[in-house]
Amino acid sequence: MIKSIAKKEFISTLRDRRFMALSIIVLLLLLAATVVGLHSYNTLQAERDAAQQTVNDQFANSEDRHPHRMAHYGSYAFRPKSSISFLDFGMDSYTGASVFMEAHKQNSANFSQAQQSSSLIRFGEMTVAFVLQMLIPLLIIFLCFGAFAQEKETGTLKILLSQGVSLRQVAWAKVAGYSKVVALVVAPAMLLASALLFGKGGFDLSSDVLVRLLLFIGFYLVYFFIFIVLSVVISALHQRSSTALVTLLGIWILCCVIIPKASANLGATLYTTPTKAQMDADVHEEVAKGIDGHGSGQDERTEALKQELFKKYKVSSIEELPVNFDGIRMAAGEEHSTQVYQEHFDELTNIFRKQNRISEYASFLNPYLAVRHLSMGMAGADFDHYVHFQNEAEQYRYNLAQGLNNIQTTRLKYGDKETRLSSDTWKEFQPFVYETPQAGWALTNHIVSFIALFMWLALVRLVGMQLIDKTKIA
Repeated sequence: MIKSIAKKEFISTLRDRRFMALSIIVLLLLLAATVVGLHSYNTLQAERDAAQQTVNDQFANSEDRHPHRMAHYGSYAFRPKSSISFLDFGMDSYTGASVFMEAHKQNSANFSQAQQSSSLIRFGEMTVAFVLQMLIPLLIIFLCFGAFAQEKETGTLKILLSQGVSLRQVAWAKVAGYSKVVALVVAPAMLLASALLFGKGGFDLSSDVLVRLLLFIGFYLVYFFIFIVLSVVISALHQRSSTALVTLLGIWILCCVIIPKASANLGATLYTTPTKAQMDADVHEEVAKGIDGHGSGQDERTEALKQELFKKYKVSSIEELPVNFDGIRMAAGEEHSTQVYQEHFDELTNIFRKQNRISEYASFLNPYLAVRHLSMGMAGADFDHYVHFQNEAEQYRYNLAQGLNNIQTTRLKYGDKETRLSSDTWKEFQPFVYETPQAGWALTNHIVSFIALFMWLALVRLVGMQLIDKTKIA
């Protein structure tokens, strides 16, 4: 009987031309978003790979220069796209794509797509994640709103229960039938994405990419199941299908529009961020308290460093030092400025994390937020992945600057600002290479959203079915 009910719901839905038209539209949107997303990924990745190779070659093949001039010449770090970011752009469109790495100065990532796009980008982009998060739940609502309410209106529910099945069994049968219908809409797009990813997409079938893709799909399946069960339960609690539809649409608006915007605004209100101008001023003020690598050497901090070196090497003048004091002073100044910048960057990052935490805790009120965070995390397009890239680029910049300072310290004499070292010197430095963290790292950063999503799964299964057991038939 249960299988028969599930089969009946499946077949009757396929016969509904209105629903089939909506399903085809959503499916076409999914397929289009997949193809367009992959094309955008390939284009951006090719541009960044070419740009990174160009700046690496330019640095390695630079002309003969003084090492400190080379430190100011610097290099660039371009953030590569994550392998499945074509499914969910996440924050990638709003965070910078490249960092200029130079001595004495720490730059943030710049040149985001949003900076180069029209104001329409604020309304969102047509991505696979957008369709899965916003449109599929809407499709599920139109599919399931009459699951019980319509049968109450026609009187067929009593006839069905007279066959010896319980309300809970009928509910699970309907959930099974509707799940098959949703799978017909979603599965082709997911199969196409997988085929493009590991087929003509040019991606390596690495274990991490596969894990990320499977988790990505798994989280959305849980999300759809939550909405299917929730829609069936809401339908069972109403006597009329029209009121059930209005209730479900209200829930969709609350979950997908109101709560996400409200949680973001609440986070920004509770934890305000300093302006870039204020942060730059604070950094400059604190850096000025340390050793100035370009100073005349007459300040107390530089004098203390000088006396420390005299004691270490047992000499009485800078000229007698076996190392170049200019390079050592540059290295000390770089160390201090980097420490100051990192402290301010960490403070700013913590503020953003606190803002995001409001949205993460709101996932316990809203499964949409839970799956959105998990989706961006698996796609490598969330805030944590951006911060990881920024830190890796900063670490490379610091090592590059200190390496050039070490060359000046060990290969040039004190006061020598004219000598040009051979261009072969710059080939000693390895180019910047960024590797995306593993899927386990990404999942750990969204453990709250993970717990919230599966809490919702347990909630609709247990509480939802208990509500159905208490439903009034007439």
